[in-house]
Amino acid sequence: MAKGAVANTPRVTEWILAGYFGYTALLALTLPLSGSTRIQSICTSIGALAVLHCMGRWPRRHDPVLLRNLLPLGGVLIAYTQMGWFAQPRTNFALEEAWVRWDRLILDDWGVSEAIEVLGPVVPATLEFLYLLTYAVAPIGLLLLYSKGLLGRADRFLAIYVASAVLAYSLYPFFPSEPPRTVFPGDLSGRYETMFKQFNWWLLGGAGIHTSVFPSGHVSSAFGVGFGLLLAAPERKLWGGAMTALAAGIAVATVYCRYHYAVDAVAGLATSAAASLACVFAFRYRNRVELV
Repeated sequence: MAKGAVANTPRVTEWILAGYFGYTALLALTLPLSGSTRIQSICTSIGALAVLHCMGRWPRRHDPVLLRNLLPLGGVLIAYTQMGWFAQPRTNFALEEAWVRWDRLILDDWGVSEAIEVLGPVVPATLEFLYLLTYAVAPIGLLLLYSKGLLGRADRFLAIYVASAVLAYSLYPFFPSEPPRTVFPGDLSGRYETMFKQFNWWLLGGAGIHTSVFPSGHVSSAFGVGFGLLLAAPERKLWGGAMTALAAGIAVATVYCRYHYAVDAVAGLATSAAASLACVFAFRYRNRVELV
């Protein structure tokens, strides 16, 4: 660092990612993995930690603001991919057998599937589209902040989004499971084949992981975007409210479209709520420290 240059301090978002990749490095040392997978995972964690350290120590006058706002999005993608390497061989589907009973009660006995399909393929196609939007909600959140000159608050938004996503991922090794569409093919499946469904199945066929589906990372991260916008831009409640409503639609989509069990969606919401609360306390603590 050049003489006289003042270093940045790590953002809360960067601390969250650092904690997650430290955790996965320890996981790689304890789980029964092949030698190559263990090395790959540890190297990925170390590489991510090195990048995060550099971001936190960058001279303040040359702070790469754009990179620091986009880096967490890539970090979540890497975190998801890495967790897929921890998938273990399965001998039974006891968890899935227990969880699907609730789905049969909700979708079949309570008539939720019938209600969704009352207008034909319109609502099922909409739900599939909402599920697809999960991958876009975080960038959309950043664009909303940028559009009103609020990128200075991006750390608050990103921290809740990232914490919601990686907290869900961190629980995967403890609940090994597969989605209902593969464990119970055809069971509770909707009557309508839409182009959005075909695209989602194609996408998950190539990019999905097999470590776990509990809690739902889609639901947790989507609610994280809504809660994050509410914290980062409280004066624009419409943003956070709309994104939270979108997250609720995604939660319904995950169950009806058979990407997750109902318990996954509920756990995803609870995970995001817990992560959001922890972030609120983290920012309050940081603000008190900076005032001292």
